Amino acid sequence: MNVLFLGDVVGRTGRDAIEKNLIGLRLKWQIDFVILNGENASAGFGLSAQHAEKFLNCGVDCITLGDHAFDQADMVKFIENESRIIRPLNFAKSAPGRGSKIFDVNKGKKILVAQVLGQVFMKRPFSEPFSYLDKELEKYRMGTNVDAIVIDVHAEATSEKMAIGHWCDGRASLVVGTHTHVPTADTKILSNGTAYQTDAGMCGDYDSVIGMEKQEPIRRFVTGMPKERFVPAKNEATLCGVLVRTNLDGKAKEVFPFRCGGDLLQSTP
Repeated sequence: MNVLFLGDVVGRTGRDAIEKNLIGLRLKWQIDFVILNGENASAGFGLSAQHAEKFLNCGVDCITLGDHAFDQADMVKFIENESRIIRPLNFAKSAPGRGSKIFDVNKGKKILVAQVLGQVFMKRPFSEPFSYLDKELEKYRMGTNVDAIVIDVHAEATSEKMAIGHWCDGRASLVVGTHTHVPTADTKILSNGTAYQTDAGMCGDYDSVIGMEKQEPIRRFVTGMPKERFVPAKNEATLCGVLVRTNLDGKAKEVFPFRCGGDLLQSTP
């Protein structure tokens, strides 16, 4: 199975790049399933129902969210009726929606997608993610009731993401980090067969500060005082993510960092 995971989409420039390029990428690399992190897609904060529908209509099979899952008010209701959107497993217990889902892929194959939030350096005290993942990985096993498992770790600390990757090694096809918007250079297959990358990067304008126009973030760092809202940068987007190819047992056969367009050096499978 060929699975493409796309990092955090930031603002209009990221959305437009997805709509323009995704169908061609699916055909070029014979992608069976596309997962996209969309929690910054609407003005940089959260995901609206309208923008979620556009992603799903242009070739995205599953959308994951994050700590900004419900910044757009209409997502609270929309996620209850749209099972292709995943919020973190360890979000507030009263949160709407679901933290994992099994999807049907072509030729009768099934893939489980799950997401957790990290605790380290995050602004809100989310529940620890390890036990939540354990419950999912006890219920669903590659090569038995699912053919592949992808886990999105939405977290700030690289050490926490790495720890979760090793915790899941051999039990998932891919563990990939999101949230920090900068693609890491540690793409690999762990010793027990799980593909791993600490952060997938973002789908947005890299002539920016993690996707936002530079002036206000720089001003805040210099003065310590906010003055204006953060606004997503608007120049050409770079699409960033990870492509994993799995064996029949669900473990990773190959994994590649993916970068397309914009300012970053290009990588292709």
